[in-house]
Amino acid sequence: MAKLVGILTSGGDCPGLNAAIRAIGKACEDAYDIRLLGFLNGFRGLAQDKSIKLDSSMLSGILTIGGTILGTSRDKPHRMQIGGKTRDMTGAILETCERNHLDALVCLGGGGTQRNALRLEKAGLNVITLPKTIDNDIGYTDMSFGFDTAVGIATEAIDRLHSTATSHNRIIVVEVMGHGAGWLALEAGIAGGADAVLIPEIPYDIEVVADSIRRRTQRGKRFSIVVVAEGAVSRKEHIATSALWAERVAAKDPVSIESIEQKLKAYRAEHIGHTIQIAQKLEALTGLESRLTILGHVQRGGTPSAFDRVFATWLGTACARALHENNFGNMLALQNNEIISVPLKTVAGNKKRVPPDHPLIESAKLVGMSFGD
Repeated sequence: MAKLVGILTSGGDCPGLNAAIRAIGKACEDAYDIRLLGFLNGFRGLAQDKSIKLDSSMLSGILTIGGTILGTSRDKPHRMQIGGKTRDMTGAILETCERNHLDALVCLGGGGTQRNALRLEKAGLNVITLPKTIDNDIGYTDMSFGFDTAVGIATEAIDRLHSTATSHNRIIVVEVMGHGAGWLALEAGIAGGADAVLIPEIPYDIEVVADSIRRRTQRGKRFSIVVVAEGAVSRKEHIATSALWAERVAAKDPVSIESIEQKLKAYRAEHIGHTIQIAQKLEALTGLESRLTILGHVQRGGTPSAFDRVFATWLGTACARALHENNFGNMLALQNNEIISVPLKTVAGNKKRVPPDHPLIESAKLVGMSFGD
């Protein structure tokens, strides 16, 4: 009797999700006689039993399409807003899986999805996850799909900003996404030839950044490009949040991790306009006109890059094989150019941040880039 597997996409959308769905579906149907049932809008659709059959006609032509045909949400199984109240919908999710006679569940998502998938595994479900996020901050995988496309989009934006910056002798401050990790800012900054990059892992001193810009001006440079990760922190802010980060690193269980991350998120919310303040301070300290560009959700949009299409397809077919072999309770990850299985209990709660001694940091500094440290 053919297996029936549920699949959902959770968290923020990103390029490559449809490529992964397509690969899982086609490999399941053609190679392993596994049927796929797609749940709409993440864990909410699973809790409410809203689904569509993912047959070959549904999967046709979606390889190059951005976003996700299943829709997504940031709902958590154990804390979901239903009728204006926060409810634990884990029981409803288990009932949905039983009612549909699901043999397993595949969850495509970022760090939060890995933790939620672990909760469902502990509740008794057979679960496999795939790592997707433009932030590239999921632990135990060298890369997540969606990241390469986002780097390309941010790099193109920086390229375009060079011409307007030099025409007006301006400082252009560019804010990119990345959550609490600096991978996107670092790689886009290097690829786009930025003069300074501010990332969460290296607390900055705005005076140091301004000094690097003043030295550029003295050498006859007409402009400066400063790339800022949305989670970048000054040295002062780092001191204020360092205790929370220490708790976050030491925490092991998903509930504690989520609680600490909510506190960090609340602190960042109090500092909305942070990047605007960076632009204003640089203008005051250097005497150069400064302008701010926030790329925002454009980094998530559009067709996936060739790399993300290939990578998502590779992960998707590996997922189909894992389903066939009953290899559950794992996230499929890229390590040393191989797809391997990593236990969800190992992945959940482990955020991959940029090590301050990473070779890319050294390389960037050697070509003159400032990190404000």
